Amino acid sequence: MRLRLVKKNTSFDFFSRWRLWLGLSVILILLGLVSFFFQGLNFGIDFRGGTTIRTESAQPINVGEYRSAIEVLGLGDVTISEVFDPTFGDDQNVALIRIQAQEGQESISSEVIENVQDALTDIIPDLELVSVESVGPKVSGELIQSAVIAVLLAIGAVLLYIWVRFEWQFALGAVAALIHDVALTIGIFSELQIKFDLAIIAALLTIVGYSLNDTVVVFDRVRENLRKYKKKPLSEVLNISINETLSRTVMTSVTTLLALISLFIFGGDVIRGFVFAMIWGVVVGTYSSIFVASSILLYLGVKRDWSKPTNASGNIYADVEA
Repeated sequence: MRLRLVKKNTSFDFFSRWRLWLGLSVILILLGLVSFFFQGLNFGIDFRGGTTIRTESAQPINVGEYRSAIEVLGLGDVTISEVFDPTFGDDQNVALIRIQAQEGQESISSEVIENVQDALTDIIPDLELVSVESVGPKVSGELIQSAVIAVLLAIGAVLLYIWVRFEWQFALGAVAALIHDVALTIGIFSELQIKFDLAIIAALLTIVGYSLNDTVVVFDRVRENLRKYKKKPLSEVLNISINETLSRTVMTSVTTLLALISLFIFGGDVIRGFVFAMIWGVVVGTYSSIFVASSILLYLGVKRDWSKPTNASGNIYADVEA
């Protein structure tokens, strides 16, 4: 007997209260915007500016010991990571220490660097500072601008792709779902004040791709069922399509979440923000594919003169049982 996450031949009515789902999404987005404008984002070193110190020692690197030694200096946001390179010898252990820019300064002072070195040599006597590099607020501002452009270009490309493949109503529904996912992700990071750095931008772009994949599968089935059920109301066609792809959607989301939750628990502090963004993105992406994108399509309506007969049964993964 196979395990089913969703029973076969479901018949849920997703659109009896579709205005409620859209209203809930609008409220959540507004709350996120309020938090963003009043609290702002907790920018990491990538966007705030700071200094990167490269260290080298013969002893193996213990990130926890490094962090404990530096925390007492009260330098704010500090990121520590080990550098792996196959060309390094057995006695060549390299670490990168990134320290946020101090208040009123573009980079940390030489005195602070000396304090960091003293704190680390207390636990690792042979430690050496190989290089010290600083990134000022101007460069960080350019990174923020580039990140915004990257997200907007991704959403614009999605709009064009869906418009060409389906119809403009489908394109607006898909883009509304993507904006919904990105806005809620930024909102939760603002509300919880989780560190926002370049890794989170990568997570946002990944969320856009994941959500789009779910939406395209649903829309592909909608297009086929519009040809198959030419006399049924659009809401009924949407319900049939979502129920037919629901098993695949749930299976994909659950298996993805299992991997992400494992990474969140065991992956360490370095990737925890990225993984949290992905977990949140999978949840809201699945929700938006079912309720937001399809509700927008229901609101806009769609032409019903599908003259081309359908010979295919849709996406080969749409009928995967969960």
